[in-house]
Amino acid sequence: MAQTTQNPVPNAPSTQTASPAPTPNESTTSTVSVPFELFLKRSMNPLDFYRGKSVPPVNMANSPRLNSFVKDGKIYLTLRDAIDLALEDNLDMVIARYNLPIAQLDVLRGAAGAYPRGVNTGVVSGTPGGASTSGGGGAGAGGTSLGAGGAGAGNGGIVTSTLGGGSSVSNFDPYITVQTDVDHLTQAVNNQVLYGVPVVHDNTVAANFTYNQAFPTGGYIQAVWNNNRQTFNSPNYAYNPQFFSFGEIYASQPLLAGFGFGPNLRYLRIARTNKKVSDIAFRAQVIATVTQICNIYWDLVAAYDTAQVNQRSVDFANETLDKSRKQLELQAIPQTDVLKAESDLATRKQELTVASTTLEQQELYMKNAITRSLDDPVLEDMPVVPVDHIVTDTAIPSESIPDMIADALKNRPDVQEQELNLQNSELSRKTERNNLLPSLSVYGYLSGTGYSGPLTSTAPAGTITSSNGYGGAALNAFNYSSPEYQVGFQLGIPLRNRVAKADQYRTELEYRQSQVGLEEKKKSVRIEVRSARFALEQGTSRVDAAREARDLAAKMLDIAQKQQQLGSGSNQQTLSAEHDLAVAENALVTAETDFAKARVQMLYVTGTTLQNYGISIEQAKSANGASAPIAPASPTAPSPTGQ
Repeated sequence: MAQTTQNPVPNAPSTQTASPAPTPNESTTSTVSVPFELFLKRSMNPLDFYRGKSVPPVNMANSPRLNSFVKDGKIYLTLRDAIDLALEDNLDMVIARYNLPIAQLDVLRGAAGAYPRGVNTGVVSGTPGGASTSGGGGAGAGGTSLGAGGAGAGNGGIVTSTLGGGSSVSNFDPYITVQTDVDHLTQAVNNQVLYGVPVVHDNTVAANFTYNQAFPTGGYIQAVWNNNRQTFNSPNYAYNPQFFSFGEIYASQPLLAGFGFGPNLRYLRIARTNKKVSDIAFRAQVIATVTQICNIYWDLVAAYDTAQVNQRSVDFANETLDKSRKQLELQAIPQTDVLKAESDLATRKQELTVASTTLEQQELYMKNAITRSLDDPVLEDMPVVPVDHIVTDTAIPSESIPDMIADALKNRPDVQEQELNLQNSELSRKTERNNLLPSLSVYGYLSGTGYSGPLTSTAPAGTITSSNGYGGAALNAFNYSSPEYQVGFQLGIPLRNRVAKADQYRTELEYRQSQVGLEEKKKSVRIEVRSARFALEQGTSRVDAAREARDLAAKMLDIAQKQQQLGSGSNQQTLSAEHDLAVAENALVTAETDFAKARVQMLYVTGTTLQNYGISIEQAKSANGASAPIAPASPTAPSPTGQ
């Protein structure tokens, strides 16, 4: 839809052809995803689970490709060059890329049964100079930091939604607890007959192990193995030292609240949905950045053309003043004509100063948008020359408004985000309904106990031991010689259940609120598309009117110059006609720039920016800078300002 023409600029280098976008079979490496992939990579060293990972510092060096656009101390840029450099080096894009691995880490947390922390899905807008665009805002993915549906702000700004609510979810990562200790006990006794000594000395060395494992069904198992060695100064113990071993396996599975994959995998499913939202939000960031770069570029073109129009106007005023002074010497004109020419020149110089400083500011905006750093003073002061200029064709797209609206509803990232958030709300509805149920669990355990040690002289006859060491105790614990087992049910019934009832009904309200929010977004998209279409139609009319006014002003200047040559016109009349032409040319620059930006906005509101410019999301993720070239525009006439 948006078209450009590359008109030759004096001394401009040939523009570099962009590399084709990577195909699906080509691999791209992201400066952000590299350490993240290493983080997820399984290691044969178990100690790696307990070692922190560091993210490399950000490379703040500008792309070396920028140097290929520099010639004679100036940066010559096409619109596509600016887009490619911005996708690679714009700091908004650099910041947004970090959201991708952050979202993937939430999936890692969800796989372990942890609540997702959420990812910022708002569009980063730290680049000044480009016009703001509609849509694209947002907070945590899936409403993790705002109420579902995003309706209003709470008292004090604190509102949390029921997203992810329901029965508690255990950590699915296995957990081992090991406890060892050495204990000494000295205790006076009141029954020497029982212990055989007045003071008992008990020395214990213990080593206990516990293994816990939860499962996505809601159940869990626990394995316990406790062991100790005791020595006594009492002669009345059968074993001294005494070895003790205890083993138990306990299993529990909820049957009502908290039962099944739905409630227990909800964090993982929310994180996966949020990962999709994060991917879509990154696409929204790319669209917003490209849109902003286009607007900055066309503002730069307008500033460049306006400065040249004003420079020609100053040159013409200088020529007129020289003629007037020569005519004054010949006493062909009065002194007042020279004074008027001088006044007019001063005014035009002031207008040129404003245009020149505006151009410098737009150049600074562009350099900021396409670089990571402006620390180089040479780069900061380097002029930027736009190679592309606005085409003369202002035809309205032939696509009907209903078709544009259909494209927008299908392609707009903000609509897709709300649809995914609605899926998260639907998941919360199901889990909160499950949480209304009473808690009913079936459980069971099996345990065994074993003792062993060297028999003392006072041991009762028939005392059993399989060995005199620890091995006998462990064998007795696990050979089913002294088992204990139990199977049962545990039922818990909340008599009023007000918290669960409130949360369940709130999920219903938030779900309906999200549905309304989605419909409101779709209505907003329809209005934005129609408004963008209206802006194009108005822009076409303004461009046509400005061109006609420019053509008439050019004819008036031509007539004034001919009259002056014939002696029937004055310098002041010619100077006034040239000023009118300069004003008309600047008005045309403004109208054409507004029309070009209206085209950019139309691409934005219909969600077709990336398709129009042939931009690959994988390219933007990898900061590769390569992209499919734009189809060449049809040859057009030079711009009205003579570029």
